[in-house]
Amino acid sequence: MREDAVLDEQYPFNLPWLGKDFVLELSTPVTILVGENGAGKSTLIEAVAAICGFDEAGGGNGYRPVDHSRAVDRSGASLASVLRASWLPKVTAGWFFRAESFFSVARYLDEAARDANAAPPDFLSFSHGEGFIRFFEERLSRQGLYLLDEPESALSPKRQIELLRLLHSIQISGGAQIIMATHSPILMAVPGARLLEIGHRGLADTELRQTEHFKLYRDFTEDPADFVRQAMHDDR
Repeated sequence: MREDAVLDEQYPFNLPWLGKDFVLELSTPVTILVGENGAGKSTLIEAVAAICGFDEAGGGNGYRPVDHSRAVDRSGASLASVLRASWLPKVTAGWFFRAESFFSVARYLDEAARDANAAPPDFLSFSHGEGFIRFFEERLSRQGLYLLDEPESALSPKRQIELLRLLHSIQISGGAQIIMATHSPILMAVPGARLLEIGHRGLADTELRQTEHFKLYRDFTEDPADFVRQAMHDDR
């Protein structure tokens, strides 16, 4: 947090975890943010993206081929104005991944490669899930800071396991820095990764089995019929 930061009652400055003592420490190659919708996970990742100079709609430093101004919530960029990054050297390499803007990003990368007389990555020639995985494999093989905002929204459980393997290899090698927001217990299970729950009291270290996401899926798989029956009862 910047020492001269002025917080008001408007979102995102009224997020309960945001205060003068707020710190996000990246102590492991892979850091995973969990929490309910509205807790501010995506907003925080967008703020980090803005600090790095990445497009808040998704992309890397200098990537702005499409005007997303009407479609993207800019609260993350607002939050970035009160945050201060402490890193040496300054991070400029990396990528901000958002599932909803993937296709415009992939198309741009193909066109940019052709303009440079290089072979395009051609991510769009693959099936939906495979295209995402190929994109992750190509991008995450490079050093840099990579921000993933709920990547499971574009991946089947099987494809999530493929991403899990990739994230695990990064956690072991330390070849890149990952910050990921997710609701997926599969992706939360990266061995050795730091799992942070974001909520009313700030950021707190947690474990997979302690998360509400894991408990919910566990209860469902143990007895789907009883789970659904109770869920229907709770909704009445």
